[in-house]
Amino acid sequence: MLIVGLTGGIGAGKSTVAGLLASHGAAIVDVDALGREIIAPAGTAVEPVLERFGGHLRGPDGGVDRPALAAIVFNDPDELAALNEISHPAINELLDERIESIETAEEADVVVLDMAVLTESTLGRDTRYPYEVVVTVEAPPDIRMERLVERGMSADDAKSRLASQATDEQRRDVSNFVIHNGGGTDDLADATAQLWDALRRLADERAA
Repeated sequence: MLIVGLTGGIGAGKSTVAGLLASHGAAIVDVDALGREIIAPAGTAVEPVLERFGGHLRGPDGGVDRPALAAIVFNDPDELAALNEISHPAINELLDERIESIETAEEADVVVLDMAVLTESTLGRDTRYPYEVVVTVEAPPDIRMERLVERGMSADDAKSRLASQATDEQRRDVSNFVIHNGGGTDDLADATAQLWDALRRLADERAA
């Protein structure tokens, strides 16, 4: 089984590529969704987060009020680091569970971890099933801005989100493959199909 870390900045098209890879037969694990799961009702990080950031963040359903938590950590690196110290180990535990279940069920030979902060964190690395290959999806900043505004984000918020993430250069430095998504949907589908062929070859080599 080949485990792939898939990343890209906001608006680059990472999730679209994940969907295309799924259509080819990859098993996709949405790491961002796991981050939401651990602070949802009964999530493993709920009590540690409330203890660190305050009980007032408990939502009516018993989970953490995500918008209120985001308001605390988004523009404060120290608070964000404190949150990551709690959340990332919990996410990695869930990652191991999900990948183990995929392996046990023999669902797929290629598992793709769809994760926004691969470059900036140890998510998917400090695990029993670390990713072995990194794929980055990138697009020109002006196109990413345009996509974010089309989704309803203000231009200022879009600029802030782009500035808060790793740069394209930082992502390329840790990548084995780079998918360029500045063109049309057909171009992206073709590039992803070529990527899938390469990943299948790597998976077959591991299995041989």
